[in-house]
Amino acid sequence: MASPVRNVALVGRFADPRIAEVVATLVPYLTRRGVAVLVAEEAEIAGGVTRLPEAELGARADLVIAVGGDGTLLYGARLVARHRAPLLGVNRGRLGFLTDVMPEGMLGAVDAALEGRLEADERPLLRALLHGADGSVAESFALNDVVMQKHDTGRTLDFETRINGQFVNAHGGDGVIIASPTGSTAYALSCGGPILEPHLPALVIAPICAHTLSDRPIVVSSASVIEVALLERADTQAHVTCDGAVLGAFAPEDRLEVRLARERVTLLHPKGHDYYKVLRSKLHWGRGGSLER
Repeated sequence: MASPVRNVALVGRFADPRIAEVVATLVPYLTRRGVAVLVAEEAEIAGGVTRLPEAELGARADLVIAVGGDGTLLYGARLVARHRAPLLGVNRGRLGFLTDVMPEGMLGAVDAALEGRLEADERPLLRALLHGADGSVAESFALNDVVMQKHDTGRTLDFETRINGQFVNAHGGDGVIIASPTGSTAYALSCGGPILEPHLPALVIAPICAHTLSDRPIVVSSASVIEVALLERADTQAHVTCDGAVLGAFAPEDRLEVRLARERVTLLHPKGHDYYKVLRSKLHWGRGGSLER
């Protein structure tokens, strides 16, 4: 990092004992390094921290440490989307594609982050715009994916997709995922989508539980503007989420627009970070293979 780290924001579910244990080590360690520790106002942490409104964390922090699983890091990514603070993920979750620092290596990684010795990895963000029939616009960023899916009903959805204004398909199913390369290993993967190398200039459109076998995931240019609209149908109830956070309800008169954002997020990795090693570990590839290293 180009400038000294004076303010570090911590994010996580601090009521979780596993995360509280890590934070109890981090706070005094950072304080001894002369670093101010920032947390959201409602954070369940006792002493040694500066409390701020959640919306101010990204602007005030020189570094954000997400303690938990990938969901926590995705939350941190939304906080810093309009700012330049990099993200370091400490894994206390399960799968951990993005949070690649384990607790036993945490303090060494923190030292390296404070001294600018970690590998910086810029990732693209998605920008979602939910245009309401009343003229309202709800907006959010996503590091992984934007998802339109059915809400509180067993009925399927009928919807259309367009790319750069051109009609693509009329779909029937539970919804659709628009994923960044980073998000290609998340929800889209479970819907049969491909794995994209994180810096590939492409996006994935993956139908959720499509009712026709020919309705397959497709890969499009990252320069694409993707639009989704519901078709009129009785009892249609849907909503849009960005990295799992609800953006809003979605009605047949509304329009969802997703494109690559100008903003990017910087993830920090320990030296020697190997994306394909992460894939092998998390997806259990190559076990016992003669070429495994």
